[in-house]
Amino acid sequence: MYTKKIYFSGGNVRELQEIFRDLPGVVSVLIGKLSARNVHSYINPEMQTIEEVPSVEIEFNPKKMDLSMLMDVLFNVLNPYADKTLGVYYNSGEDEPQVELHLNFIANRGREPVVSKACLTINDPNIDKVVRKCFVSVGRLINFTVAPEAEQNFLRKHPEIKTEIDLTKLKTSLKF
Repeated sequence: MYTKKIYFSGGNVRELQEIFRDLPGVVSVLIGKLSARNVHSYINPEMQTIEEVPSVEIEFNPKKMDLSMLMDVLFNVLNPYADKTLGVYYNSGEDEPQVELHLNFIANRGREPVVSKACLTINDPNIDKVVRKCFVSVGRLINFTVAPEAEQNFLRKHPEIKTEIDLTKLKTSLKF
């Protein structure tokens, strides 16, 4: 079976693991730390390298789950306009255009669309009016170090722990 991987950071990684693990098409979700290069955010586009960011690695079957659907779930759980630790990292060059397109849409949400000479409605990145600022970081993965087994599936092993997100309600509201 052909699978792909994507890496998300932000919020509580234990909760992220629990949210993504039961989605259709998701093969595995691991907690760990990542390093990435050519990282930029939509607030500060300067390229940089980051080290040791707590994150989740999501392995998924692209025939059953789309990368944009995974990012939609992430942005429904974590606010891309408020969470300054939020990040999307990829290890395959073929994922970069889809990640960038999705995040450009998120960054330009709320702005007035521009109409080109060809009567196409587009989001112009050069518009001065900024309604909200998107804090999501994006970059290419250098390394992902898997956390020890004691950290994996922590919320399943300890169901008594309270989470900020009502995981049961979230899972029943997701429609795929």
